[in-house]
This record gives sequence, structure tokens and C-alpha cells, in this order.
Amino acid sequence: MTDSGATPASAADALVEIHARRNQVVTATLVPHWYWPAVGGLIVAFTAAVETRRPWVVAVGSVAYVIGLAAAVGRVVLRHRAQVRTSLIGAHGAITIVGYVLILVALGLGTGFAAEAAGLAWPSTIGAITTAGAMTATGPPLMRYLRRVMITRPLGGSR
Repeated sequence: MTDSGATPASAADALVEIHARRNQVVTATLVPHWYWPAVGGLIVAFTAAVETRRPWVVAVGSVAYVIGLAAAVGRVVLRHRAQVRTSLIGAHGAITIVGYVLILVALGLGTGFAAEAAGLAWPSTIGAITTAGAMTATGPPLMRYLRRVMITRPLGGSR
């Protein structure tokens, strides 16, 4: 056997470095705080445009939504490097994200149907406002939770 020159101290230093780099990657991949109200605002504006039932407003609102969403997502992906890394997020994180989206959809639909049943004007927009508010309030805590999930996953393992 050859001596690789590795000592317990150098191995411990290497593990500290690995954990530090993983923390950097995890932090870099998180969605920034501004994203949530930006996307929520786009959703509300698009829904309101559709709810006007005026073709030209729907067309302008649709184009504005696509451009705005592409700009927000593009900035997050290119500047903040946010992206799903399956090796970091794991099944638990993925299930959390899917559950989060389903809850937001149910909240928006439930609020919209309740607004319609109550005879309120613009019920879909009311549902979208509720969803946008929930996204704005809960997006950053979701990111903090997902950061903890990614940081606590074992190195090189699955959980």
C-alpha cells in the first residue's frame, strides 16, 4: 500500500471545504425575494386582462405576461443561477414544491369560486390576488425551508 499523505486533519479540512462549497451552490440556486411579488403581479394583471373579455386587452395582457414572465425567469436563471438540482433538492424537496403549487392553485380556485358564488365582480382576479398575496408571503419562507432541506442532505447520498 502506498501512503497518500492524507491525514485525519487534511480529510477533515477537505470535508469542511466540500460543505462550504455546497452551501455556496445551494445559496446561489435559491429564488430571490423579488421574484414572488413580481410573478404574483403578472398573474393578477394577466387574469384581470382576460376577465375584461375584450380581445385587444386580452391580447395585450397576454403579450405583457409572456414578456414579463420571460424577463423574471430569465433574470433568475441567468443572474441568480436558480435552477432545480435534483442531486440537491431530493424527493422531499420536490414533493414540497409540488405540494406548494397545488396549495396555491387550490387557494386561487377556491377564492375565485367563492367570489363568484358571492356575486362579486371579477372573481377570477380576486382569486389571482389571493394567490399572488400567498406567493409573496410564503415564497421566501419556502426558499428558506428548501435551503435547509438541501443543506442537510448527506453528501453523495440520497435521502
